Amino acid sequence: MTNQRSDTVWLLTLCCSQIFIMLVFINYSAILPILKVEWGMNNTQAGVIFSVYQLGYIASGVLLSTLSDRLNIRWIFITAALWSGVANLLFGLFAHDYLSGLILRGLTGIGMGGTYMPGLKLVAERFASHQRGRAVGIYVGALVLGASLSLVVPGTIAGVWGWRTAMLACSGGVLVGACLSLLVFRDYRPAPPQPSPRGFNGEILQNRPALLVILGYASHMWEMYGMRSWLAPFFAAALTGWGFSTARATATAAAIAAALVGIGTFSTAITGSLSDRFGRTTTVSVVMLGSVVCSFLFGWLINTNLWLTLLVGAVYGWLIVAESPVFSTALTELVAPGYLGAAMGMQSLVGYTMGMISPTVFGWALDRFQSWQPWPGINGAWGIAFTTVGLGGLLGPLCMWLLRRDPASARLAQGKR
Repeated sequence: MTNQRSDTVWLLTLCCSQIFIMLVFINYSAILPILKVEWGMNNTQAGVIFSVYQLGYIASGVLLSTLSDRLNIRWIFITAALWSGVANLLFGLFAHDYLSGLILRGLTGIGMGGTYMPGLKLVAERFASHQRGRAVGIYVGALVLGASLSLVVPGTIAGVWGWRTAMLACSGGVLVGACLSLLVFRDYRPAPPQPSPRGFNGEILQNRPALLVILGYASHMWEMYGMRSWLAPFFAAALTGWGFSTARATATAAAIAAALVGIGTFSTAITGSLSDRFGRTTTVSVVMLGSVVCSFLFGWLINTNLWLTLLVGAVYGWLIVAESPVFSTALTELVAPGYLGAAMGMQSLVGYTMGMISPTVFGWALDRFQSWQPWPGINGAWGIAFTTVGLGGLLGPLCMWLLRRDPASARLAQGKR
């Protein structure tokens, strides 16, 4: 009982640390309507800034996740957190146009690459397989809560004191998170390297079940990042169309988007527990098919009924992130511990590459179809843009179907026995 209580306290401390660190995660999205006007950007340029953040994450995430198999995660995690906070601080102080914003946002992504996956590896090391789905679900839920706060906190502050003050406040939050992480690592002893006779090729490149999980995760990331990156601008456009001023629409849209993203805080923990009981592949397939339906529907609701849009958005927010911990948990069960960091690096490379491309494709679709009205009063651009993220999401259930047919991964289709 004492060990269980200690593990719970440790997990909650890690979660609190990540919530504060995540304040810089999608704060750019919250202030985007203001920056588009101030910097004279079109939607494609705005999407490129979303994407360069992912590029920075990929550059560091792949390297640092792999190094976590060989180096102490403590220094990777804390250094990366401080890097992201400083880069975001520089954005708030010095970003003044498209190019400077692009560079500084990319630097912020580099810092974030050293916190999520290394933190996930810490959880996998601490909890046994039969408890891991729930533990990873709680951990990912904390990141979802942090992501929602990275919308509402800067959106609210920007509406009153301006976007630069909002970015500075987010950097202060990262410092708090880095300090909390010192408690997480207080008694931490890194596990000794555990080489596998199969080597890197056998554990990852020739590991078909693990590769299917990684491809499914990439599909999930395409859909989630396309949706998350443009959710606040979607509601800002809708509210502006209903007569809100730009400042009021920006703050209100950020709060709505934060609430819809924040719903995932609960869905990840629940879905992680369900996957422990009913199996990883079944859980992912059901959830992803539901989120794809929402992707195909949601964009067409702009300029319709606000309450209907919020209702569908709540379901969308619940489903879009729910399967994330299941993918991560499945990967820990398919790769030897000595190569888990490298596998997570590969997952970051493939998944965040899709997360990098998706927002730009979304922005391109908005520009390409901005004048198209399939029927009076309905802006078809948003419908097409959200459909692009749904199309990418279809790959996930396909990968799970193939995974279920692979004898080497049969245990992922099973729950508690």
